Amino acid sequence: MNEATAKYIREHADEDVRQLALRGTKDPKVNLVFALDQIAGRQKAKRKLPMWARTEGVIYPPHLSMEQCSSEQTAKYKAAIAGNGKLLVDLTGGFGVDFSLMAQRFIKAVYVEQQGHLCEIARENFRLLGLSQAEVICNDAVDYLQTMEHADLIYLDPARRDTHGARTYGISDCTPDVLSLRDLLLERADLILIKLSPMLDWCKAVSDLGKQYVREVHIVSVGNECKELLLLLGKGEGCRIVCVNDEQVLVVNGDDKSNGAYGSDGAYEVDGVYWFDEIHQGLFLFEANASIMKAGCFAEVSRRFHIGQVARDSHLFVSAHYVNDFPGRTFQIEAVTTMNKRDLKQHLQGLKQANITIRNFPVTVAELRRRLKLNEGGSIYIFATTLASGDRVLIFCRKVV
Repeated sequence: MNEATAKYIREHADEDVRQLALRGTKDPKVNLVFALDQIAGRQKAKRKLPMWARTEGVIYPPHLSMEQCSSEQTAKYKAAIAGNGKLLVDLTGGFGVDFSLMAQRFIKAVYVEQQGHLCEIARENFRLLGLSQAEVICNDAVDYLQTMEHADLIYLDPARRDTHGARTYGISDCTPDVLSLRDLLLERADLILIKLSPMLDWCKAVSDLGKQYVREVHIVSVGNECKELLLLLGKGEGCRIVCVNDEQVLVVNGDDKSNGAYGSDGAYEVDGVYWFDEIHQGLFLFEANASIMKAGCFAEVSRRFHIGQVARDSHLFVSAHYVNDFPGRTFQIEAVTTMNKRDLKQHLQGLKQANITIRNFPVTVAELRRRLKLNEGGSIYIFATTLASGDRVLIFCRKVV
């Protein structure tokens, strides 16, 4: 980056990148493509990577890499899982966001990346970030793994795109293939932390890698959007599932994810499982956050918070009492109606808009919105679901602040 390019970046740091691209520059010394990447990268980093954005001179990758890299929030979470130690090895360095946060907890941290230009960027960025313990090695991950010294922790974020650029979700489809490398990884480190697609079936991932090796499964959401699936491998017994959504954390035993329910007030028992007999006005309705929905640990939620399930596959909870620290959203029921036209006309009278959620119901949100003739938004929330009796209903609620 020459001085003309650096000056251009400073002068246009907060401007619209698309407008800058259209205007171009008359200065032939300015590397405009690089400059626009840096301006766009820093603008996104202000929201996604504030620590990096505050550091003058950090070099950002092209747009796609900025979209795919971890946020500072999720990187800090991984650093907490990694803990403290003597040696960290990141075998899939990339842009280095996760590495930069985890490295701070280790006496020595090794960043391994096979793309030379990323290694050059990483060396400069780590220097600017004050990571004196970081060592950058340009090498293939598998080649380096073969001869590396024993580490406290190995971190991998396998590439989840095939040779044509399409997304992949299976573990064996990622690069490097952690399934084939599992035994070698466990030889080379005490713990292995693997970041996988949030779209992946975590139960299958645990089974593929071996239940005897997976110590922890972390399902990480930000703003109720599932962002990451993290698996921690190592020696020991048992596995726990950690569901995280911002400040909400629920930890459950890995073997306890059945669809049982707690027998709270107003529920009835069928074959040892408790369901609510009648859903009516005044009850509280609970919708678990995205990480719990992904984990499927509904039985533990039901027992932990003393609330019953609406139905086996509806994944909604109801109770006569309010739960102060429920990990998700809480509503109070104002009305319950069937899809009968007369019932609907009564409850929809004067209603112009509502927030609609489908849970175990045979139509899409768009289809139901058209049938109800409702715009999106407002203070009313409608949950379309199926009860334990098999009845299909619309539950009208207001969110509890």
